[in-house]
Amino acid sequence: MRNDRPLLARLNWYWLLQLAGWGSLPLMMISMSPGGPRPWAMLAVGYWGAVAGLLISDIWHRILKRRIRDGARVGWKIIALAVLVLGSIHTGVQLVGYMVIKPYGDVHGIAWLPGALISWWSIHLVWNTFYMSVLAVRRANRFEAEALRLEISAKDAELRALQAQVNPHFFFNSMNSVRALIYEDQNAAAQMVDQLASVMRYALQSGQNDTVPLSAEMDAVQAYLAIEKIRFEERMRVSVDIGVGLEHVRIPPMALQTLVENAVKYGVEASPTGSEIRIRARRMEDGEIHIEIANLGAILPFAKSTKVGLVNTRKRLALALGPRANLDLTEHSGWVRATMTIPEAA
Repeated sequence: MRNDRPLLARLNWYWLLQLAGWGSLPLMMISMSPGGPRPWAMLAVGYWGAVAGLLISDIWHRILKRRIRDGARVGWKIIALAVLVLGSIHTGVQLVGYMVIKPYGDVHGIAWLPGALISWWSIHLVWNTFYMSVLAVRRANRFEAEALRLEISAKDAELRALQAQVNPHFFFNSMNSVRALIYEDQNAAAQMVDQLASVMRYALQSGQNDTVPLSAEMDAVQAYLAIEKIRFEERMRVSVDIGVGLEHVRIPPMALQTLVENAVKYGVEASPTGSEIRIRARRMEDGEIHIEIANLGAILPFAKSTKVGLVNTRKRLALALGPRANLDLTEHSGWVRATMTIPEAA
């Protein structure tokens, strides 16, 4: 099975550092020892100590892993005791090496013992300090990754909840339109049901995704507008202008449809003469994409439905595309414009 992790992540850093650290011990011992007629013997004693250190520290490493895995606390008192025990064991093993290899001849007396103990205690103190520091960094990284995972899960749950609010609102309004039309024109009502089925299918399928291509959203918008065209006839006039290459720009599903629905409700339906609905998408000089839905009319200060839809869409844009994504509602010269700003990366 192919492993796509980076090379540095695939390396076993524990053994690389173990071999590098203990492998440097013989060279350090030779550099700190006075010259003699048997340098090979001193090198052999150094490797004896290195192999012993590798085995002793690895055994302690496995004990530590088991304690941590079982949930036992590893405090400084345990580490201090371990340093004393490991350094003493290493001193005894190294004494055997000196007695076997005899780089300076036979071992006599115990004057060497305090210095040897201090040396091996110091080495194991450094090993434990470094090892516990690495564990602390890894634990912090793991907690940070877990916090990020929970944040993403919470973001995803909030996004799904916001999307779930959109569909029932849209279907409720559409079914009211079908109901009203049944008494006026049954054939038109049948056409409206067909178009509504297309929009419902899109809403259910796209609801599984955080974002969808603008082209897919526009297909659903066109189906919705076909529904309302049956209802409003000449009172609703639509113009669409999507810039070249913007079909693949990704937006939250049903976001554009929600804004178009508001334009129909507060532009076409609210006016006896109807309104033109303008849908524009263009790339700005700074690389951002502006998607604008405009209708004749005015911003109604007490239009609670519109306010809920806009707040919902703003939150979904920010959750799906980041804080740079935004939605502005403006009124100028008798036109109400809802403008979605999509970051360049989208």
